[in-house]
Amino acid sequence: MRKVLLSAVVLIAMVLPVSAVAQDGLDEARILLEKDHDLDAFQKAIDLCMAAADSQPESFEANWMAAKAYRLYADEVKQRQLAGWQDVCREYGKKGMGYGEKAIALAPEKVDGHFWYGTCVGSYSDGVSIFTALKEGLKDKTQTSLETAYEIDKQYYEAGPILAIGRFWSVLPWPLKDKKKALAYIEEYHPYYPDKPEGLVYLGEAYLDMKEKDKAKAVLQKAAASDEEYYSDWAKRLLADM
Repeated sequence: MRKVLLSAVVLIAMVLPVSAVAQDGLDEARILLEKDHDLDAFQKAIDLCMAAADSQPESFEANWMAAKAYRLYADEVKQRQLAGWQDVCREYGKKGMGYGEKAIALAPEKVDGHFWYGTCVGSYSDGVSIFTALKEGLKDKTQTSLETAYEIDKQYYEAGPILAIGRFWSVLPWPLKDKKKALAYIEEYHPYYPDKPEGLVYLGEAYLDMKEKDKAKAVLQKAAASDEEYYSDWAKRLLADM
């Protein structure tokens, strides 16, 4: 009996430091993920979240934060159009999806896993193409995750679920694409963040899909004047094609 008790004490002593270290890592990662457009910070956050998730596989926080870190890194590489960005989106998007799925399984009632899983699918699709993602059966899972995130907390991450589900319906190819749904969601998002270039570009595209060129021109001109080069250039291309 004494040996059993000693073994239990040793196990507890081994587990507690790991848990504390993991939490410290997540606290640091949370700060790193608040940085804007910082690839080094995002990569460090990935490493910290992965370490926490490996040592605490049942940690909801570690898993959803890992998915977020992968998504932010992949999206930043895409926006910068760095060499090999599609390969990064494919690899990081896929890894993020895995952590997002774990988070959903651990706490399906919480928004974080659903939102970051859905957005990681977006990064993965950027890398492999939307058609490949559809062939892999990701449409229904992504739709469910984004709609669930919207239902749980549509204001999460600067109203991210509203914009994400609108964009989802906008980028699907015919006959899956739903222009009216896309516009409805993106118009719902717009009053919350009327100056955000990403939302303006998506809204402009949604208006163009509905043949509302005057409305599209107004929001795209605003996006083109922003200092976010990726979305500014995107808006300018759309304006040039009108």
